Amino acid sequence: MSERKTVEEFNGIYLDLSKQPGKVKFAEAGLAWRPAGGAGGENFALDGQQFTQCQWSRGARGYEVKILLRDSGLIQLDGFEAEEFDRVVKIFRLFYGLNLEHKDHALKGWNWGKGEFGKAELAFSVQNRPAFEIPYSEVSNTNLAGKNEVAVEFSLPAGGNETGTNGHMGGARTKGRKSGASKDQLVEMRFYIPGTATKRENDDDGEDKSMDGSEGEEQHNAANLFYETLMDKAEIGEVAGDTFATFLEVLHLTPRGRFGIDMYEASFRLRGKTYDYKIPYDNIKKFMLLPKPDDLHTLITIGLDPPLRQGQTRYPFLVMQFKREEEVTIELNMTKELLEGKYKGKLNARYEQPQHTVVAQVFRGLSGKKIVQPSKEFVSHHQQSGVKCSIKANEGHLYCLDKSFMFVPKPATYIPFDNISVIVMSRVGGAVSASRTFDITVTMKNGAGETLFSNINREEQKPLEDFFQAKGLRTKNEMMDDSSALIAAALKDADMASSDEEVVAARADRGSADEDEESVDEDFKTDSESDVAEEYDSAHESSGSGSDAETADGDAGRDSDPPELAERPKKKAKTSK
Repeated sequence: MSERKTVEEFNGIYLDLSKQPGKVKFAEAGLAWRPAGGAGGENFALDGQQFTQCQWSRGARGYEVKILLRDSGLIQLDGFEAEEFDRVVKIFRLFYGLNLEHKDHALKGWNWGKGEFGKAELAFSVQNRPAFEIPYSEVSNTNLAGKNEVAVEFSLPAGGNETGTNGHMGGARTKGRKSGASKDQLVEMRFYIPGTATKRENDDDGEDKSMDGSEGEEQHNAANLFYETLMDKAEIGEVAGDTFATFLEVLHLTPRGRFGIDMYEASFRLRGKTYDYKIPYDNIKKFMLLPKPDDLHTLITIGLDPPLRQGQTRYPFLVMQFKREEEVTIELNMTKELLEGKYKGKLNARYEQPQHTVVAQVFRGLSGKKIVQPSKEFVSHHQQSGVKCSIKANEGHLYCLDKSFMFVPKPATYIPFDNISVIVMSRVGGAVSASRTFDITVTMKNGAGETLFSNINREEQKPLEDFFQAKGLRTKNEMMDDSSALIAAALKDADMASSDEEVVAARADRGSADEDEESVDEDFKTDSESDVAEEYDSAHESSGSGSDAETADGDAGRDSDPPELAERPKKKAKTSK
């Protein structure tokens, strides 16, 4: 009996939504959890001195014990049976001197309630009962989606045994056992928060408390206050001292706007007026440096997987634009030991170069990604790396890389050569426009669709054909057939013109036959055969009730009309005949 008071064991317990159950042991010194049968996951132990509060509630796999820690973290133990409640109550009271609080969840299904910021999680309560809780460690980003709307994004797992971001924080992420390979996962939640609210500050225990309620207390937009509080609680914006480099007001073509770039050791952050994004370097799949054909700007294109999300819109590419001549001078906020150790040969302590070069080199040093530039085998007619063209109504530039095509800025389109089935060059439009431009249709393998690049200058045909041939790409030139058709049409028009000339000459030799036709027209012009006078005829009189003066003004005005108006009845007679 005394041994049971020293150590208590429970089987079939899941630690922080782990994939596999395990065995948990409670002792006066703390608790320990071990996965059952050597299944995936690591052993976990926690000092009992870290416990500050404990709760019992219904969980996903039975009943759950939630333990809040002094460092603002939390532990979730799920899988207890209902009849084990009394036993667990005694354990926490005897071993740790804590009362196990019984919490019932709201089951009404209401979607309106109250958001409460705790030490380790955001609770959404309905009639003073929690409907659900969101651990801060699971929040990867938050944005103001509207005047009264806040979007909360949840971290996506980097692998089957990881959750993604903020590895230094408490909760499931420190142990890396959350089931990450689920087919369906909640990735975003939006809160509508109307009205105003009073700013709160934290007490020593990390709980929210109201500011001194003196007169003139400042009211804030409730949605903005919610957003700022969550940013602070979830530590989305990393500590400023951890920033290695910062670039201000960088123009982005996709997504559109100006963003500040803060670069950290494992991620970078885009700071805009409305949206903030935190992107791990592991999400970068492609990094391209593309000189714009205007000789004034350079584009940096970053391919992301998973894509950047802005509401329902996904951005698989970031497209930044820099002025080529704009130089910057920065010193990296990095210790000498770190610079000469982990980043030796990758980064310099100080940079004084064009801004696009500095940004590219810092990205390469921190992320380890290769910088891809346009192929040296392609030079356009104007001695540039890109060719101006359009995708539907969107103008941009097509770049020929060593292993792919890249169209920027919008929609940013990446086409690897390995996925191309055939490239078809063709004309579009009439003979005039077709002589100046042509189109390229890139058809993908296995029926993956096609992409049309239109309005390409005809002068770029030869450089593009040479590049396609050098890369061994299968091409089809439909412009040759179009040219033959145009030549045939031109010859046909010439034959028709010569035939018309022969007919005219024959008519000139007919003599009196032509005079007979002319006499018919003259007879048809007589007033006796005209039932109704035309408006522009001198014999026309107004059928309305206007005065004679008005009629005279109208006739006077018509007398000054050009001569061709008087000849119109003759033309009409020919048509009627």
